[in-house]
Amino acid sequence: MRTIAVIARKGGSGKTTVATHLSLAAHLRGYRTLVADTDPQRSSGEVLHVRRESGPQYVDTTGRDLYGVQAQAVRAGVEAMFIDTAAGAEEDLASAIVLADLSLLVLRPTFLDMAASVHTVDVVRRLRKPAIIIVNQAPVMREGAEAPAVKRALQALQIMRLPVAPALLRSRAVYQTALEHGHSVEELGESAAAREVGELWDFVERFAFGKRAEPAPAPRAVTGDLFATVAGA
Repeated sequence: MRTIAVIARKGGSGKTTVATHLSLAAHLRGYRTLVADTDPQRSSGEVLHVRRESGPQYVDTTGRDLYGVQAQAVRAGVEAMFIDTAAGAEEDLASAIVLADLSLLVLRPTFLDMAASVHTVDVVRRLRKPAIIIVNQAPVMREGAEAPAVKRALQALQIMRLPVAPALLRSRAVYQTALEHGHSVEELGESAAAREVGELWDFVERFAFGKRAEPAPAPRAVTGDLFATVAGA
């Protein structure tokens, strides 16, 4: 099993949008997937609970209970566990980073987001854990050219010395529209947003899982009872 923590120090960065879309991407590709939500707002749960089709298993938890959730997930045969963390919750954030095989630092191409991320990058380095940066809510390219703000942000991110995912998620209303119905943009048909998520998943999958020797088995439901004790602790 691989554990992926989706982290952001700054609120409003779109962390839950990234966490839910990537967990759905894993599920749609056959991974047995679990979303562990440590954010008190439980936004990931709101998205997945309105989903009518099969989807990732979900559990709300806290940073101190993540180890138990992870152990239960391993025993249940989960292959991909995503941790949706709370912005600014230092203790929970550190717990998620420690347990994760890979952390995804989500930020918008703004000065405030990048300034807030510096401390998180320091935490990742001190813990000596792998992480990549995901740029979210970037302006849509015009005539094939990046907006000046995006160019400046990508240049500034070089000083953080962390890999930056080449697939940027753009500022598109369809991301929120899809989540309102418990869907990924990949399930809404061919679109620029679907391509963005697909490219991002391919990058994250190679980084976290490596090349799979054979296709993943069809998704298998993981009963909520397996996580009831940990979630209620």
